[in-house]
Amino acid sequence: MQSSVTLHRTTINTLVFLLFALVGCYQSDPRPASFNTDTFGRIGDSVRFSGLDWTVKIYEDVMHGPGPNYFSGDERDVFLDENGYLHMRIAQHQGKWMSSEVVADEPTGYGTYRFTIEGMLDAIPDNIVLGLFTWDNTTFQEQANSEVDIEFSKWGDANAKRTLQYGVQPINFGPYYPERDFVPEYVPGTMNGVSVHEFTWTDKLITWRSYAGDRVDPTRLIGEWSFDQSNPGRVKNEGGRSSKPIVIPAPGNETSARINFWILTGIAPGPKDNARHEVIIRKFEYLPL
Repeated sequence: MQSSVTLHRTTINTLVFLLFALVGCYQSDPRPASFNTDTFGRIGDSVRFSGLDWTVKIYEDVMHGPGPNYFSGDERDVFLDENGYLHMRIAQHQGKWMSSEVVADEPTGYGTYRFTIEGMLDAIPDNIVLGLFTWDNTTFQEQANSEVDIEFSKWGDANAKRTLQYGVQPINFGPYYPERDFVPEYVPGTMNGVSVHEFTWTDKLITWRSYAGDRVDPTRLIGEWSFDQSNPGRVKNEGGRSSKPIVIPAPGNETSARINFWILTGIAPGPKDNARHEVIIRKFEYLPL
């Protein structure tokens, strides 16, 4: 049975699809980055974070997906602090609102993806999104871009109290497939502070879990969900193309972790409160199977 939250999300997803059907969520690749050999820190378009090199996605003159958005190359918008925490901002520069995104340089596959984050994520405006996810631009036809998601957004609903959502694509590319996403019914406000979010991806099952605090602690579980092969295959339709029906997507040779903090520009060109926003990614871990 769908919860009232899930039913409400169905309505919101339909509205979001109508807003963004023309632009989709195509994840343009960043420009090639210089290799970063520092222990941690930013060098040019590369960030060394949690033991991995990440490329900063920069599109300051032409809008790109998702959104679409401008993506900032400003070192004030994507940087590491003295603790090695990654800060990502949505900020305005020369009259344009800029989002931020980083892409792990090292390919990943099946396994556990774990993100420790800090921010006021239940208090964000209703037109911004934090995405923690996998992506592969080479697997659209066979695997719907190999996308597994943890996202935080109100998706245009100013009255929403919760922002955390789990999903496996395709969800909303053509018809909305409600069985492919889930909103945990946690206590509103739990996402304001530090929390840990993870998914374990296999060929037969994907399991998501979230915890309050800065570590995996089953006594502080916020929410969990699983998705298995008993679900129907679904087609991703985007840009005049259609994928094969997908149940659980498989990773490709270029699948990697990504983090983005972006604006639903179909609602407003900048955050609806007209303020700069920041999220902190304290740690990323990938544990291969």
